[in-house]
Amino acid sequence: MALKDYCFDGKRQLKLKEMPTDAGEYKVQKSDLVALTEANMTQAAMLQEKLYAAKREGLVFALQARDAAGKDSLIKKVFSHLNPAGLKITSFKVPNKTDLAHDYMWRINRAMPERGTIGVFNRSHYEDVLVVQVHQMQKDYILAPRCLTEDFFERRYRQLNNWEEYLWENGFRMVKVFLNVSKEEQKNRFMDRMELTEKHWKLSVGDMKERALWDEYERVFEDCINATATEHAPWYVLPADNKWYTRYLMSEIILRTLEDMDPQFPPLNAEEAAKIPMAMQELENE
Repeated sequence: MALKDYCFDGKRQLKLKEMPTDAGEYKVQKSDLVALTEANMTQAAMLQEKLYAAKREGLVFALQARDAAGKDSLIKKVFSHLNPAGLKITSFKVPNKTDLAHDYMWRINRAMPERGTIGVFNRSHYEDVLVVQVHQMQKDYILAPRCLTEDFFERRYRQLNNWEEYLWENGFRMVKVFLNVSKEEQKNRFMDRMELTEKHWKLSVGDMKERALWDEYERVFEDCINATATEHAPWYVLPADNKWYTRYLMSEIILRTLEDMDPQFPPLNAEEAAKIPMAMQELENE
């Protein structure tokens, strides 16, 4: 499959059961794709430098996934190739009392990067239409009755689309990524966390209980992606069973997005440029 086959931009409907969860035929190319991942990120780092210098656009990658799909390791292994000075990583946990006292986008807006910077959201604004929807958490929200109507999540989808279009029109690109792990691979990773002492820190009984809601999450993920996939804020549904392959695809997304943005170093203004000959002469005369 080409990268475009994992991309959903509103032109076709996602059927999650039809999407691969592993590397498939590309497993035999593992060593080549691992090397290409490194090469991609080297090129991406050079483009990031131009993005940081130009400060004309910002870029956000929003990562969503089932538990144990590998978001943390993806960030560690791929985004670590970029200059941390131009990188802002935010992990969104369960909303606290302060978060819940504001609109649900309040904490997201506070985490937005500046233009020239790449932001990475480990979980994102989509938690408020995913886990909230699966567990029907909105029923316990302290909101006016007019806000808790039957079309609650349809309205949120519209709000998210409008917000992402607003970002696009104000110099920010949003790229959304869903890590598509299989139920069997998730089970294996949970078993590792229980059996290996060095992975106990990742262990959460609550995460494992969510497996009972697998089908409901699949329905909600599919509905959400289909409702919010747009040309200016696309979704990528990446197979997550083979982490090396997920990292390769993520490196492709990062590089192709930056290439499309085509950042350029800003020219020196005329006043400063006029001072260069004299500054060079002074240095030569030292």
